[in-house]
Amino acid sequence: MKPCRVYLDWNATAPLRPEAREAMIAAMDVVGNPSSVHAEGRAAKAIVERARGQVALLFGCEPSQVVFTGGATEAASLIIHQGWDLVALGHHAHDCFEKAVVPYTNANLKTHLVGHDPGSWRTASLPLMADWAERRKTLCVVSGGCSETGVVEPLALVVDIAAELQSTANEKRVGDPDHSVNIATDMTQRVGKASCVGQASDFSICSAHKIGGPKGVGAVVLTSGLDLQSQIAGGGQEMGRRSGTENVIGIAGFGAAAEAAARDLANGVWDRVAELRNILEISLDAAEKDIIFVGKGAERLPNTSCFSVPGWKGETQVMQMDLAGFAISAGSACSSGKVKPSRVLRAMGYDEVTAASAIRVSLGPTTTEEDVLSFADAWGAAYKRHKARAA
Repeated sequence: MKPCRVYLDWNATAPLRPEAREAMIAAMDVVGNPSSVHAEGRAAKAIVERARGQVALLFGCEPSQVVFTGGATEAASLIIHQGWDLVALGHHAHDCFEKAVVPYTNANLKTHLVGHDPGSWRTASLPLMADWAERRKTLCVVSGGCSETGVVEPLALVVDIAAELQSTANEKRVGDPDHSVNIATDMTQRVGKASCVGQASDFSICSAHKIGGPKGVGAVVLTSGLDLQSQIAGGGQEMGRRSGTENVIGIAGFGAAAEAAARDLANGVWDRVAELRNILEISLDAAEKDIIFVGKGAERLPNTSCFSVPGWKGETQVMQMDLAGFAISAGSACSSGKVKPSRVLRAMGYDEVTAASAIRVSLGPTTTEEDVLSFADAWGAAYKRHKARAA
């Protein structure tokens, strides 16, 4: 029998995986502090280090490059507070990066917003270069997959541009010390859905609850040779990079979810999800020809569909679909409650009405074809009623 509710908001949070639940329950019985040297402490430490290795496998890195945090938002803030002189933000950047930068934008830190299309990073290199006469440390923030649209920014291109800028600036030898440019990639939505191995980023962030782990735990993943200065004074946990006793229970669930997510990737689970997303969009397009699919021609995450019918407010659609038994969203869950057009969609060139009318449907491994077709039917019926009232 079909359940009463259909969950289509996986980008907000994924359902807790059974493997994560089991690992967390087991960790609850481990009494020690992972910083203690006695047997109980070592048992807790072993849980943390096992999870560190499980997360490292998802990124194809060494366990020592994984720094556990309280979530992706804290991870982004930790990166931003590493003494940059200039931060370049793509318009697909999540609020956790943008809001971390804004309070500190002053004479000592400059920000530069980069347009949404791939060529914008190349265009942005000129003003970035001009700023380097006075600024030595630059951070470029790239989205591995936008939470609202699923659009993937061109990381390889940004890596090349960053290397060119750094080389050119240092050839000119304008002042001391040498110029440096680093790249932070928001992998929060990408990890577990598409490969993160071989992504040449200096810093990456992720969050457990996007891959079926618990809420409230995440990580920064560092390129080998880089380090982080802790922003919280304390006991020097996480190799001195993030003080505070580790959330052993949450980290255990994170690690188990990461291991399960790696299996899903290896087994092609998300290829099937991408097929369901395409079926959904074909069905919606058949119901309403004026529908706009955001980012459809660009590289996207396999599970995400953001679409708009101008004039039908996104929050109204979310409420009507909720009453019909479907959980979806209007934009990022972290921005819920904000009745205003999406910053991301406005930056992509959509007008205010179109941006305010957008909703996001995000699928997962347990989503079925019946789920997406029944949603398309319910959405189409609701839209017909909307048009009838508007006539």
